[in-house]
Amino acid sequence: MARRRGLRRLAVLVLALALVAGGVYSAVFFLQRSETLVSERCRAVIGERTSELAPDQAVNASLITAVAVQRGLPPRAASIALATAMQESKLRNIDHGDKAGPDSRGLFQQRPSQGWGTEAQIMDPYYAANAFYDALVKIPGYESLEITDAAQRVQRSAYPTAYAQHEEMGRTFASGLTGQTPEAVRCTLRAAGAGGDTAALSAELNQAYGPLGTAVEGETLVVEAAGSQAWSVAQWAVANAKGFEVLQVDVAGRSWNRESRDGWQASAATDGQVRITVAAEGAGS
Repeated sequence: MARRRGLRRLAVLVLALALVAGGVYSAVFFLQRSETLVSERCRAVIGERTSELAPDQAVNASLITAVAVQRGLPPRAASIALATAMQESKLRNIDHGDKAGPDSRGLFQQRPSQGWGTEAQIMDPYYAANAFYDALVKIPGYESLEITDAAQRVQRSAYPTAYAQHEEMGRTFASGLTGQTPEAVRCTLRAAGAGGDTAALSAELNQAYGPLGTAVEGETLVVEAAGSQAWSVAQWAVANAKGFEVLQVDVAGRSWNRESRDGWQASAATDGQVRITVAAEGAGS
């Protein structure tokens, strides 16, 4: 009889452990599945206007805009460039052209045969953005032209009115990414994977904006910046959060947190610097 009771207790214990293990597995499976169901996207929200890009498009938009900031160009220049790149390549660095321009390449579909540079140069987004702005600033009064008119004078496209459909996207993302509109750009992303690299993040940031005062504190890159430049850098960091495994961006009393997915929230972030925190080594493994 005692042996039988012992076997029953053992069976109950085994069953309980199995249920616990099954529950843990189910919870892990649910969390993993819920992450895969997250629709990753980046939005620029200004008043009643909202524009949306995929994360990879937002990365290219942030570089194009940062180059304008580095050159001291007005936000209008970035608006024109973003609308142009969206029409020409969907804001993706494509390595092919079409029947009208078989040698067209890159974000702006620039052509080596028309003097835009070598194919390798054109496929470098930083070079391509600068080449576009070099041509744009030669147009007298481009700041007051319609976006589609300014874009066409640079590109000389066979479809001169096509740029107009991307004007609102160009304006909203340019306003946020230049820092003219604080906390406009926010991205919804899945959980971070492997640890982030603050050195690589710093190098990319310095190429986009030119030399910036930076320091590393653990997993946080601290950037010395204030005013619209600080908000430009902060929103650039949000747009690049997916590739650099950014967890949080702090600037001027506001924070964007990858895990909360609630946009910008009030925080104790101080003025005069942007703090970009990446995932620690081994996180997400």
